[in-house]
Amino acid sequence: MAKRKRRNGPVSKVAPSLPPVTRGLLSPTRRVPAEIERPPYAVSGEPGPSVSSVTRTPDEIAAMRRTGAAAAEILLRAGDIVRPGTTTDEIDRLVHDLSIEAGGYPSPLNYRGFKKSVCTSVNEVICHGVPDSRPLADGDIINIDVTLFRDGVHGDTSAMFFVGDVDAESRRLVEVTLESLMLAIAAVTPGGPVSDIGKAIERHAAKHRFGVVREFIGHGVGTEFHTNLQIPHYYDRRLTTPLETATSFTIEPMLTLGAPDAAIWDDGWTAVTIDGTRTAQFEHTLVMAESGAERMTVTPAGECAHDRLPVAVV
Repeated sequence: MAKRKRRNGPVSKVAPSLPPVTRGLLSPTRRVPAEIERPPYAVSGEPGPSVSSVTRTPDEIAAMRRTGAAAAEILLRAGDIVRPGTTTDEIDRLVHDLSIEAGGYPSPLNYRGFKKSVCTSVNEVICHGVPDSRPLADGDIINIDVTLFRDGVHGDTSAMFFVGDVDAESRRLVEVTLESLMLAIAAVTPGGPVSDIGKAIERHAAKHRFGVVREFIGHGVGTEFHTNLQIPHYYDRRLTTPLETATSFTIEPMLTLGAPDAAIWDDGWTAVTIDGTRTAQFEHTLVMAESGAERMTVTPAGECAHDRLPVAVV
């Protein structure tokens, strides 16, 4: 789940995605068994100010590997039911049940009042889409954003999935977005500045003439869902915060076919492109190791939903 930043971007001349995504009906909020460990905001809905360090202890990193692996498994299984006719509410039910089955709490649930256990963002929805009764249609693209709280830490990951027969331009958008994530992960080094992430993403997006969303960014993650560390996906040389060893964070670039400007529905969550053009996002939770950024959100075998879309980084 991304942090919110600021709005920016040129006017788009790309055609909007039609028909536009419309709101469906919400099912009742799902319950979590009493024996499941909960994050501090689970009851009140308010996380309060961040007090966590941006770096993790060895024990916390070990817990993040375990929790991240479980989140990766859940995302893989959620992707298995993506097909025309599946509702985003069905995806929410599966992610909720799998989170509990894994002994964890679905982190989005009641975070600042979010009513569901996963974010499902379709077509022109940039992020924070609220699962509902809308069925997926042939040709849609969808981002499923899973975050799991377990062993005192969060594992946050998302991937894009194709629904049936998807047009070539949407496929290219999704592929380039994944490439931008891979390039950003490869660009970071211990002690290197946060700006290296945005430089890698923005350069690759510009090469393919895609927009980069500025209003929503990556973030520190660990014992808190969002720490004070901010990870913009655009280049700003003033972003000199060093990524020291043991720093934990997400990279989650959001690219657009048209302008990256965002608007928020009156549900307070669903962010969409103002021009109605499609958007894509991929995300990993990472911890900075001495050799570079280590992905936390992969299975013990090193697999993740991102692997279902093979790309060649150029």
